[in-house]
Amino acid sequence: MNQNKLIIDANSSPFALNLKELFRYRDLFWVLAMRDFKVRYAQTFLGFLWAFIQPLATLIVLTFVFGKAVKVDTGGVPYPLFALSGMVAWTYFAFVMSQSGNSIIGAQEMVKKIYFPRLVIPLSKAIVGFVDLGITFLFMVTLMIFYEFVPSVNMIYLPFFLIMAVMAALSVGIWLSALTIRYRDFQHVVPFMVQFGLYATPIAYPASAFPEKYQWVMHLNPMAGVVEGFRWSILGGNPPSNYMYLSFVLVILLVFSALFYFKKVEKVMADIV
Repeated sequence: MNQNKLIIDANSSPFALNLKELFRYRDLFWVLAMRDFKVRYAQTFLGFLWAFIQPLATLIVLTFVFGKAVKVDTGGVPYPLFALSGMVAWTYFAFVMSQSGNSIIGAQEMVKKIYFPRLVIPLSKAIVGFVDLGITFLFMVTLMIFYEFVPSVNMIYLPFFLIMAVMAALSVGIWLSALTIRYRDFQHVVPFMVQFGLYATPIAYPASAFPEKYQWVMHLNPMAGVVEGFRWSILGGNPPSNYMYLSFVLVILLVFSALFYFKKVEKVMADIV
């Protein structure tokens, strides 16, 4: 494959070329994803059990603080179910965002030595993140059986909100992976973003807890609308706020801007990584 030809074509039609290149390098995509999955819990005493312990520990803390101490109004839904319905989407988002942010730095030796579409690296994290999402959803099903809670008919909309969660996670992850190359400070900012985002997103509390005049501010967080949609799809109740669409518009903007900026940085990535 002529690398110069790829660069010329990329300048004329970057998004079309990305799809063609990503398909051409699909084997590398799966290899990286499987490697990350195997390495994630390698040489740990509890191994794969950590994938269960982490969301369970978070749920216990949220239940104690917001369910028992603060006594958040959940509209009659048992608090563990209420919080976990938001955690399903957030757990996936947080994993992909944190792992993608340092993904290029972590693969710098490979980036320097061989050519391949660098976008493969952060995208592979999205596959590994489905493990966390699946485990959290399994907890959700278990609790629904325990509380004898019947899923809402709105479940038919869940695939749409799942797609939005994947898009939000990847767009932020791609942005951070490109920014971290130029500004290494982001390696320290990402963990703070994950911690802050857990409480800035309506996971432990309903979106209606915010005053109406500040609803648009909260929905500047792209995951606010996604979490609301997940909860409404699974548990039912009142439909999400109309400001939810503001979050979705921001997700779309983040996707295109992330791809544009990543493509710009990709040209000099091997030199500055």
